[in-house]
Amino acid sequence: MNPHLDALLARTGEVMAGRFAAPAEYTGRVHVGVDLGTAYTVLIVLDEAYQPIAGAYQFAQVVRDGLVVDYMGAISLVKKLKAQVEDRLGVRLESAASGFPPGVPRVEVRATAHVLEAAGLNCTGLLDEPAAANQVLQIRDGAVVDVGGGTTGVSVFRDGDEVYTADEPTGGTQFTLVIAGAKDISFEDAEAYKIDPRNQVELFPVIRPVMEKVGAIVQRHIRGYDVNTIYLVGGTASFPRIAEVVQEYTGVTALVPGSPMFVTPLGIAMHNP
Repeated sequence: MNPHLDALLARTGEVMAGRFAAPAEYTGRVHVGVDLGTAYTVLIVLDEAYQPIAGAYQFAQVVRDGLVVDYMGAISLVKKLKAQVEDRLGVRLESAASGFPPGVPRVEVRATAHVLEAAGLNCTGLLDEPAAANQVLQIRDGAVVDVGGGTTGVSVFRDGDEVYTADEPTGGTQFTLVIAGAKDISFEDAEAYKIDPRNQVELFPVIRPVMEKVGAIVQRHIRGYDVNTIYLVGGTASFPRIAEVVQEYTGVTALVPGSPMFVTPLGIAMHNP
């Protein structure tokens, strides 16, 4: 990583946590990204210098493994996040880019665009999630792995070009299901228990097998490529020690950048002209 990237990701984390004062009545150009995730939907706004200035996100199961399963719910949620950010900035958001897990059928990718458009946002671009993450990371050689709520997306980059991409089910939802079973609690309670940092040391042995499955997915898809570093992004990459497990499983150095949950949405916003 580099200091400029670290500063950008630190600011992104501050913005999304509501600890950054958004400029009142912003009048410059904005770049907007909407990430319809299996677990969390994120909307982020960048200023004309591509620095984050506002954002909002919410847990919602309107998408499953990259497929919109609750179309009206997705539209309502994007409208809600859009209104929150518009109120904060004092500016109307008119367009946005979005992303999708690699391998999602084109018709389903278009469904994502239709959600944005029905929520009042002209969809200006769609790109696969690991490629979106690399808009931020700028990795020339290595693998970018987006571990989201429902899937793990893998992209291999060589000389800055994406030369291979794949996606398989397994992500944070599987973490939550395992915790729900182990604790005999509801899915919703397990999700809240999982994201509480006070519980994560205790939970590590419980969900390690799922982390190892993520490692197996990554290992399978980077085989045959000369990958010497794996960059883990996505909300599930926030869980402590996942990089350690993936590195042990693959034998390849694994790193987690700052604010991993927001790296992909940030890259999506950079794709909005």
